[in-house]
Amino acid sequence: MYLIKTPRVIQKLFPNFHWRVEAKSPQPSIYLTFDDGPIPHLTPWVLEQLAQYDAKATFFCVGNNARRYPTVLQQVIDAGHTVGNHTMHHLDGWKTDNVPYFHDARHCAVQLKTSLFRPPYGRLKPSQAQFLQRHYEVVMWDVLSGDFDPELTPEDCYDNVVDNAKAGSIVVMHDSLKAEENVRAILPRILKHFTELGYTFASLTPELLTKPGVVADARLKTA
Repeated sequence: MYLIKTPRVIQKLFPNFHWRVEAKSPQPSIYLTFDDGPIPHLTPWVLEQLAQYDAKATFFCVGNNARRYPTVLQQVIDAGHTVGNHTMHHLDGWKTDNVPYFHDARHCAVQLKTSLFRPPYGRLKPSQAQFLQRHYEVVMWDVLSGDFDPELTPEDCYDNVVDNAKAGSIVVMHDSLKAEENVRAILPRILKHFTELGYTFASLTPELLTKPGVVADARLKTA
């Protein structure tokens, strides 16, 4: 069971997490994010689709995939996209003790040289959330495409995004084999739809997300 649109009440319960981006300019932007890659079978295709619209995105990489496919990771970086930490081994925080979870996340952060973090499945214990938000920009989402769900059709996933995404929305998609069929069907349509409505697609950065008054040096060094 999961929610396509994250209710504001949940967002308010975790105010130190990033659920969406407040407008920074008159032109509306949407923040596409891709979880679980990079993989050579799909990530380069995603990059090609984004390039057609001069769209930037954020790739929350599983560290083990980034280590296995460094050339694909470099393609993401060279194309001007942002990379984030999705733990080394796609750990479920609810099922993992704190110390090994923190070490796994730290290992990925060092490898990718990033302070952006997204927990796999969006699952964190309160003690994990308390620790991680002191050291990383924890990025969640307000729209979930559902592209990973084998019970959803491409049309379902497309509707999930276009019916719910607004200016500033952080949208979750996946560059994974599990999501491939849906992603290949909907990504070109999503890019076309929002471009025709006057939106741009931007990547997330620590500078964009850092709240005024937050001291960046409080985060763990990643290099």
